[in-house]
Amino acid sequence: MKNTCSLALTGSAVLALFACTLSPQSASAAVDFVKEVKPILESNCLSCHGSKNAHENGEFDMTTLANVIKGGEKGSDLVPGDAEKSKIYTYLVLPADNKRLMPPKDKGGPLPKAQTEVIRQWIAEGGKWPSDLTLVNVKKIDFVRDIKPILEKGGPLSETAIEDLKLWVNQGAVWPKDVKLGGAGGVIQDPEMIVVAEIHKRILAASKENTEAEMKKISEKIPGTEVTFDLLPIPSGEFTMGSADSEANRKPDEGPQHKVKLAPFWMAKCEVTWDEYELFMYPAEKKKEADGTYTSETADAVTRPTKPYVEMSFGMGKNGFPAISMTQHAANKYCQWLSAKTGHFYRLPTEAEWEYACRAGTTTTYSFGNDESQIGDYAWYEKNSDYKYQKVGKKKANPWGLHDMHGNVAEWTLDGYDAELYKKFAAGSENPWNKATLPYPHSARGGSWDDKPDKLRSAARRASSKDWKMQDPQLPKSIWFLTDAQFLGFRIVRPLKVPSAEEMKNYWNSGVEKE
Repeated sequence: MKNTCSLALTGSAVLALFACTLSPQSASAAVDFVKEVKPILESNCLSCHGSKNAHENGEFDMTTLANVIKGGEKGSDLVPGDAEKSKIYTYLVLPADNKRLMPPKDKGGPLPKAQTEVIRQWIAEGGKWPSDLTLVNVKKIDFVRDIKPILEKGGPLSETAIEDLKLWVNQGAVWPKDVKLGGAGGVIQDPEMIVVAEIHKRILAASKENTEAEMKKISEKIPGTEVTFDLLPIPSGEFTMGSADSEANRKPDEGPQHKVKLAPFWMAKCEVTWDEYELFMYPAEKKKEADGTYTSETADAVTRPTKPYVEMSFGMGKNGFPAISMTQHAANKYCQWLSAKTGHFYRLPTEAEWEYACRAGTTTTYSFGNDESQIGDYAWYEKNSDYKYQKVGKKKANPWGLHDMHGNVAEWTLDGYDAELYKKFAAGSENPWNKATLPYPHSARGGSWDDKPDKLRSAARRASSKDWKMQDPQLPKSIWFLTDAQFLGFRIVRPLKVPSAEEMKNYWNSGVEKE
């Protein structure tokens, strides 16, 4: 085969490589064994479990479906339909210090979460494997050894380099987060920043409003779909954050009260609905599937949540209802995806922005006053929700036109939760953000359909917990879904001032993904 590829690896070229090769299959589609599972097994397992090595070293043979089902001395290693009983999966997700972890460290293990999830989903779907297909050992690509020199040197590429790039892509295109490129090109530093920088360029080019006076209500349409959402302008200003010592049901983490100044931003009129969020979850042609999910091919994405193992609305409704049970990481990545789709910068609100918008100029317990008896006019909560969330925007709005700031679903904020945070704020803080450094806890606000009125107060804070994914059967647990947080959703904001690309990356990667 002659080398017909002459490739200069600029930032845009690498971005195109990622966009073309890493876009996952529709979550509604079954795992493709040949395209998704075969490369993982051949590059990570067959060096020890191929026919020759298996027979010489006493290992079981993984070259065919029959051999894998037969297994070794302890029985079958694949139980179709049950990943938790299949050693071909469970040995991949053992703790790092477990001697049975596969592949072992000297063979490049452990595997990335994305790859173990493909194996889990493939088994759960029946472990389909063409009976006439025999696996062979292929070269395991090491990014630093094999790929980094290619990207740093640039084109034209040799046949060996092209084959290594193909193998790298087939094996998941893993790029260690701590590895940066230099070399002659010197144009690639961080793969995440390449993507963010491209999004940033689009956003700057599309920005129209430059002053607060130009901010009006916006109806944003997600490109390629008929789905829209409304944004309301939130004026700049100063407010007193937290609750007074005299407020009924006040908690210690709501004080001391302190002054906060905020720049102007738009905030979504309502919480993000399934109509919006499922475009991010399921990038295929928008249609209603048998399980009640909606998909949209034109609203594609480079990254998206893995397929949930249960129906995530838990039967409470989809069309017009708030999306729920996503991790803060998932909400952040939705904001990044939405920004890339629309050409406008979106993120989660900080705790300060959320409370400022909720209060809407008021200083009372709720945005409608101190009289708890009125709460049913403004919020869905434990006494009127019929034990489930309700369609957004059906209760009265607060003074700035925002619906469901009290109740319906609690809402993620950008901040890491700190019970002592307010004690650390100096008077007159401007645009504060407590960037998370740990997986837990993050801060949620607003209370939910399942809460008593005291948790719906403007100042009430809520800390996330590992218990919110307690029933998740996966090992390790999902970075996308919270099986036990059916009370939790989010809404988005769009600051008037477009931040730098570096700031955007920080906003979209708040905290850490894994437990």
